[in-house]
Amino acid sequence: MRRGAIVRMVAIGVVVGVAVTLVAVLIPWLPDSASKEMDRITFTYWFATVICIAIFALVAAVILYSVRTFKVQPGDESDGPPIHGHTGLEIVWTVIPAVLVVAIGVVSAVVLAQNGDAGTNPLQVRIVGQQFAWRFEYPDEDDLRSGRELVLPLGRNVELELVSVDVIHSFWVPEMGQKQDLVPGTLQRLVITPTRLGSFPIICTELCGLGHSTMRSLVRVVRPAEFDRWVEETRAGAAGGDSGEGVFASAGCGGCHALEKAGTNAQIGPPLERAELERAAEEAGQPLEQFVEESIVDPNKVIRSNYRRGVMPETYGDTLSQEQIDALVAYLAGAEE
Repeated sequence: MRRGAIVRMVAIGVVVGVAVTLVAVLIPWLPDSASKEMDRITFTYWFATVICIAIFALVAAVILYSVRTFKVQPGDESDGPPIHGHTGLEIVWTVIPAVLVVAIGVVSAVVLAQNGDAGTNPLQVRIVGQQFAWRFEYPDEDDLRSGRELVLPLGRNVELELVSVDVIHSFWVPEMGQKQDLVPGTLQRLVITPTRLGSFPIICTELCGLGHSTMRSLVRVVRPAEFDRWVEETRAGAAGGDSGEGVFASAGCGGCHALEKAGTNAQIGPPLERAELERAAEEAGQPLEQFVEESIVDPNKVIRSNYRRGVMPETYGDTLSQEQIDALVAYLAGAEE
């Protein structure tokens, strides 16, 4: 190949490579990292991206040069010259991609191994997914529970154990990179090491029912001393018993029901304002408290018009203690203000 042709192809490749690189760099494809695991995932992403840009630029340069240089001239209907091939070139374009694919595989395997290593003293957190809420339990802290947010200390390895009590859910914090499906009957494991203070959204990325879009929560990363204070304050609050408001939040009731005093406005299930509950209890011929408790533990026994059977989980009788159910009934029936 003539030197001039090589120069032109190189020039085309550089232009294409710069254009594609600008697209890759200027558009924020990934969220800002907030964990060591996300840092490693980001490195793998850019490692593969650089390789892809280089290959794309090379292939585009050859194609664009060939289309311009070897295109058929107007009126030329003759056959092109027979070309057998080039063994050396075929070996090169087979070996180089194979090496690059192996390199991506090795880097990915190393990152997966590192991201699954919780170290010697991780904080254990159990995450329970249910329609349509997350519940967070801390076995290392006397089984402390939180239904509002996942609180983690900055810089400490956290080993998450993930379970589902009903259908398949998927736990994902975009800024922390890690994502894991929660499959009923199995125990899944995930490791997160927070590196940035702040609050980040927790998202269920598996369609899990009509309230799927409302299955959101927060992970709040705080300094270790603040985490210790939060543990003590939450433990002290739990010692006084579960409040109805707390159970309403932790059980995910607001994902489906509207209740003004709880600040929720979902429309999947019937509203839970006292007047609405009294009307429904009267239609069912039951005292208000009895009707509310029955609706929690056996939600398909009485279905109000315009609402579907089988939407509300039937697991609350098992996942909530009787004290929690009593507190929730009092909160909804209006005895707890």
